[in-house]
Amino acid sequence: MRKQTISLVGIFVAAAGIWLNNTALLSSRPAGTPAVLAHRGMAQDFNRKDLGSDTCTAKRMLPPRHPFLENTIPSMKAAFALGADALELDVHPTTDGKFAVFHDWTLDCRTEGQGETRAHAMSELKTLDVGYDYTADGGKTFPFRGKGIGMMPSLDEVLQHFPNRRFNINIKSNDPKEGETLAAWLATLALAERAGLTVYGGDRPIAAVKSALPDMRILSRASLTRCILRYAGLGWSGYVPEACRQGTLLIPINVAQWLWGWPDRFLDRMDSVDTRIYLLGPYAGGGFSQGFDDPELINQLPDGYSGGISTDTLDLVMPIIKRRFAPPA
Repeated sequence: MRKQTISLVGIFVAAAGIWLNNTALLSSRPAGTPAVLAHRGMAQDFNRKDLGSDTCTAKRMLPPRHPFLENTIPSMKAAFALGADALELDVHPTTDGKFAVFHDWTLDCRTEGQGETRAHAMSELKTLDVGYDYTADGGKTFPFRGKGIGMMPSLDEVLQHFPNRRFNINIKSNDPKEGETLAAWLATLALAERAGLTVYGGDRPIAAVKSALPDMRILSRASLTRCILRYAGLGWSGYVPEACRQGTLLIPINVAQWLWGWPDRFLDRMDSVDTRIYLLGPYAGGGFSQGFDDPELINQLPDGYSGGISTDTLDLVMPIIKRRFAPPA
């Protein structure tokens, strides 16, 4: 009986210690405001029902709420002006040694061009109209046709236009050579310039980037899985595994709530190892979850939440964030 009592006391003490080490009640983290990652800048919204990997979203655009086109300089400028802290953009290598900032693997969906984006020179891509094929009424009207000519930027153009801003650069392939090529280009930047960047995408090119540039902040499915699993096993102690350090994590909100120390202790730990956190919408199995695109999701954030969120609908969620997280009068 005595041994059993001692065992129970030991279990209780251990459980109490774990609780004290992870409870937000004893955290000194001040209340803050969410950092916002705008996916593709200010983008046109579209019907998301039954989306496939090859679905042309320009053909299912919703009625426009604003005049901006994704992955363009005006779109990025508008997103930062509205309050975004960081932007996601997509890149493809071009035949003349540049990286085109454009979402689609091919040109056929949004522009009047044809073929794979990477099969063209940047000088060719600059002649296209990136708003050519957007339609919200099944092809009866094209409200952005003629308004996006010459607006596909190169990656160096973006970084020159927005120095000292944060960007998540999405490699659209799973080719390790593309990671090597991008790493070689990033290596020409000053260390301070790279500090604001995250490179993410397929496991193979991201591994190539990290191998070439160990200081580079990266994110892939493999790196995220390693971090979450190792933190699940060790995070109760306050220890942050190496797999979670100096990176960026995109975490569904219904997964985040099960992480040790969520929210304040977890965020403090990730801050201490220079890792950025952006929440996504709920994970429901199958594919990956979408961003905080429904403004109602803002109400699910913890009070005083000062981590990040990722959204495709910046114009809808930003006013809600400003109202909910406004400082007391």
